[in-house]
Amino acid sequence: MGNLERVVVVGASAAGVTTAETLRREGYTGRLTLVGDEEALPYDRPPLSKQVLAGAWEPERTVLRPESAYVDHDIELLLGNAACGLDLARRTVALSNGEELGYDGLVIATGTTPRTLPSGHDLAGVHVLRTVGDALALRGDLLRSSAVVVVGAGFLGTEAAAAARQLGLDVTLVDPLPLPLVRQFGDRVAAAIAELHEERGVRLRNGVGVVRLHGEGAVSGVELTDGTVVRADVVLVAIGAVPATGWLDGSGVPVDDGVVCDATCRAADGVYAAGDVARWFHPHFGGLMRVEHRMNATEQGMAVARTLLGAQTPFAPVPYFWTDQFDAKVQAYGVFPAGAEMSVAHGRLDERKFVAHYVVRGGVVGVLGWNMARQLRQDRQLVSGPPDGVRTGRTPGSAPRSA
Repeated sequence: MGNLERVVVVGASAAGVTTAETLRREGYTGRLTLVGDEEALPYDRPPLSKQVLAGAWEPERTVLRPESAYVDHDIELLLGNAACGLDLARRTVALSNGEELGYDGLVIATGTTPRTLPSGHDLAGVHVLRTVGDALALRGDLLRSSAVVVVGAGFLGTEAAAAARQLGLDVTLVDPLPLPLVRQFGDRVAAAIAELHEERGVRLRNGVGVVRLHGEGAVSGVELTDGTVVRADVVLVAIGAVPATGWLDGSGVPVDDGVVCDATCRAADGVYAAGDVARWFHPHFGGLMRVEHRMNATEQGMAVARTLLGAQTPFAPVPYFWTDQFDAKVQAYGVFPAGAEMSVAHGRLDERKFVAHYVVRGGVVGVLGWNMARQLRQDRQLVSGPPDGVRTGRTPGSAPRSA
């Protein structure tokens, strides 16, 4: 383990917690500090837009580990402290409370921050959804309201729209793309997602953008690019997120849509990245990838811990992610690049129980299952890297085409 006397993990996220736990489990006995900008104990984020927002879970159920677990593993928690600077030469991290932390190994696991609309975010009733506080504030407003507009029809937007509709609200889902999740899964699966939402009463306004939010003090409506105004007591802005790398400005750590890393997730001497913030070279798929999905956070945190302890194994997982909406559980392995041919291999798409293969030049690069988990697990082994000469260079979520 060399001279690894102190490891600092910045980001009390799933990736950060997994990194710290794996270090201890693999035998690291040095000083270990986990830094988080929120006061709350580290928690899981995927349930926020589903179980917590719908009221099926209390927020406490999302907590990853009880406080005693950090004590038992001798992990020093510094919560409510944001990292605000990094000095590579001195190997120090500056915190918002004025302290500096020295390190021998540093793991960046700061995740992402939500994008917002250019204006109107200060109106009451306008929300983003990233933290447990965001989820509780949004749920509180939903329970006092009757009409919600969700801006953005990606994973977060469609999941939140489903949860709001299940609470009995009048829900409108707005996105400039022609179908929800079309960039992620292509037009045929996206059309099935659209039909699912429409059958459950969600109003889809695809192919239009947002001009401005209306209201004085509190939001009252959303003006769209086609000139219509949709009534809204609540607006959720779910237009994506950007890697939380501002604190690294001027540090010398390479940043380009995330912390740029090699195949072992190393960004600089003694510095590694894991989770949503990491953009690393994936040798299997032949390009830089940044994956904003829960399973990747766990797997990458484990890989980074082992690399810190001397392993030099490239991080090359088959990405896995899922979304739960109404009675649909959609799961996927691999990547879904623009131009991939999609075909249904098992089941029937119109019955919403199927497995689809996404193919590039004869090679399966992604498999997707809709309420067909067992067959999907079997088909996972078919996923391979792209054929020679094809470089995806994309995270799961660009637009395939249907065969």
